[in-house]
Amino acid sequence: MIDRRVASAAEAVADIPDGAAVMIGGFGEAGSPIELIHALIDQGASRLTVISNNTGTGLVGLAALLRAGRVGKVICSFPRTAGSTVFPDLYRAGKVQLELVPQGTLAERIRAGGAGVAAFYTPTGVGTPLAEGKEVRVINGRECVLEYGLRADFTLIKGRVADTHGNVMYHRTARNFAPMMASAAEITIVQAAEVVEAGELDPEAIVTPGIFVDRVVHVPSPQLESALNAAGACYP
Repeated sequence: MIDRRVASAAEAVADIPDGAAVMIGGFGEAGSPIELIHALIDQGASRLTVISNNTGTGLVGLAALLRAGRVGKVICSFPRTAGSTVFPDLYRAGKVQLELVPQGTLAERIRAGGAGVAAFYTPTGVGTPLAEGKEVRVINGRECVLEYGLRADFTLIKGRVADTHGNVMYHRTARNFAPMMASAAEITIVQAAEVVEAGELDPEAIVTPGIFVDRVVHVPSPQLESALNAAGACYP
C-alpha cells in the first residue's frame, strides 16, 4: 500500500492547473477545507470551475478564492447565503459564471459521476428555468429532466481523522458532500485534523475508503470560517 501523506497543504495543491474543475466539500463552514483553499489561493491557479454546495462567507475560504479572481465558473446550490457578499458582487459584474443546481440534484450528479453513471432523470426542476434546454421524458406518468453526472479534476475535502493509506472519518455533519466528491475526482486531497497509522481505524467506521484518496495533509488545528469571520479576517 502507498503512504498517501504529503508534507503540507501547499505541496498537496501544487499541481492544480489553470482551468481545472475542483470540487470543494462543505455545507456552510461544516467540512470546509479552509487550509487547502487558502493554499490554492497562494498557488495561483486561475479560471477554475468550482463545484460546491455554496460560495462561502466573509473574506476567507471559498469566498476568498472567488475574491482573488481565481474562479471562472461556479456550479452550486446556494450561491447566496447569510454573510455571502463576494459571489453576488462578482456575478452581477459579469466576472463569474453560475450553473445553479438543486441541492439534491447536485448531490446525485456528483454521486453518479463517482459511480460511473453518465446521466439520470429526475422530476426536480421540471417546468422551471433550470430545465430550459434539457431533455425531458415522461416516466411513470411524471415528467423528468435529464441531468448529467459530474466529475472533477481535483477534490478538496476535510476529514476528522485519516490514516496513512487515505481512509477517512469525518466529524458528524462535516461529512456532507465529501464522500461523494472523493469518488468523483481524478485526484482527491484530504486535510485531516489527525493522521494515524494504517490499521488503527475501525474498518467498520471508515466512511471514505483510501482507494478514493490520493493525498493526505495533516492539519492539526483546522480553522473555522465562523471564527475567522468573527475576527474580521481577510485572506490573503
